[in-house]
Amino acid sequence: MMDSTDFLTLLRRHRLVAVVRGDDAEAALRTVHTLAEEGVALIEVTLTTPDACGVLARAAGALGPATVLGAGSVVTAEDARRARDAGAGWAVTPALGAGVSEAVALGMPVLAGALTPSETVAALEAGATAVKLFPASVGGPGYLRALRAPLPHVPFVPVGGVDAEAARAYLAAGAVAVGVGGPLVGDAASGGDQAALRERARAFRRVCDTDAAADGGGAA
Repeated sequence: MMDSTDFLTLLRRHRLVAVVRGDDAEAALRTVHTLAEEGVALIEVTLTTPDACGVLARAAGALGPATVLGAGSVVTAEDARRARDAGAGWAVTPALGAGVSEAVALGMPVLAGALTPSETVAALEAGATAVKLFPASVGGPGYLRALRAPLPHVPFVPVGGVDAEAARAYLAAGAVAVGVGGPLVGDAASGGDQAALRERARAFRRVCDTDAAADGGGAA
């Protein structure tokens, strides 16, 4: 299992977290493989996807070390344990709570959901590696910029309504990475077009790779 320093390094290097959420386990597994083939290194499978732990276990067994799988929608302590046992290398939570504390106790890097300054500080105090700014669409890049003024050391990853244009704006506002679900995955994890997914993955990678090259690899 990777440590928090390694996870932060990957976030800063790749700047894109793909969020796979669907209603078909086989389609979700195909989606993970397609994203990996397109060079997306950080892929989150949400536990709200049917047989998510099975998807994680099968993908972890098939993919090489270039792809690092995480589990999303980790809410309870049991969620964290199931995710770890399925092969997830990191955990993503929608909010603070037992999912964060158990994942930290298990030694998993955690991308903990928070929206306000108080929640952000609480997330770090709970041991989160980075803060998932969620739902980011509530405030947009301007809100992230305002949050970073008193909290410049916090590694923020905006998630929620992040399309390619917004991804560029969030990265310019100081995000270390962006988490992208629907605008990237579309309906692929529910049986949709994998070829279209490939095109979207390439487009998002161009955005994130261009911005990483422009600023030397990401914000603090």
